[in-house]
Amino acid sequence: MANAGSIRDKEHLGESTRREVVRADGRDQRSWLVDAPICPLLKTHHIAHVGRMWASAPFEVVRAEASGTFALITLEGEGEILIDGEWRAVAQNEICLLPAFAPTGIRAKKGDVWHFAWVRYEEARETSPILSSNSPVIHQGIVQPLSHAIAGLAAEVQRQDCEPATLHHWVELIHGFVARAARPYQGDDRLWCVWQAVERDLTRDWALEGLAKIAHVSQEHLRRLAQQQLGRSPIQHITYLRMRRAVALLTSTGDKLEVIANVVGYDNPFTFSNAFKRWTGRRPSAYRDGRG
Repeated sequence: MANAGSIRDKEHLGESTRREVVRADGRDQRSWLVDAPICPLLKTHHIAHVGRMWASAPFEVVRAEASGTFALITLEGEGEILIDGEWRAVAQNEICLLPAFAPTGIRAKKGDVWHFAWVRYEEARETSPILSSNSPVIHQGIVQPLSHAIAGLAAEVQRQDCEPATLHHWVELIHGFVARAARPYQGDDRLWCVWQAVERDLTRDWALEGLAKIAHVSQEHLRRLAQQQLGRSPIQHITYLRMRRAVALLTSTGDKLEVIANVVGYDNPFTFSNAFKRWTGRRPSAYRDGRG
């Protein structure tokens, strides 16, 4: 578990890391972005930048509060992502979806070149993010199409005779891949029914036994289903749903913290505050005020 109090913005690419980036505009003046070609069409899907990276340790990028969904695919090697307050390994052909407005991070492992591609969105709190509560966090998939689309966009945008229609097609392919990867699983209604029940009653003291009864499966089978489809255990996903509701209430209402704690299933505001800090890196009051 990462120390929530120590989650701070960090950006260290390392001397041997190579990259290929396309950005939506020139506002971001960070050194690794400033020379990247610009494709304004990315803005049609609220994409800030896309790219491919060949990263080596000590490569590490951490955001205490990401301002948009971050989609990542591993093409070769293995790296790690910071999600739900923990560093987790991601291997070849895995698709990772990191949510907006939460601590996220990526880092390379020693002795390994991590080749990955990414799409970084820019999202506002008042709009619906590309991820839903039932979107998978990490799952296996066919990742080469996204890599090819990003490479195609990077090549086209640098051509002197680049054509807007061609750029449009590459951008649509990139966003379409992420949208499909983020699509909630609909093939198994058992899990859908479980999370619907939980979201309707976040105050309930949910246990694995009760969740398994709703899904009409064994506790172990439910555990496997949740891990396969969401990248989380059932209990971890309940905490995620509670924190997601808490963030919505903190940013859209003036309710007292005690009230919000009760709404999302915590009788003790201090316990709620500690759980919230573990997941977001900040106390609820600091989150509401926009303080670090």
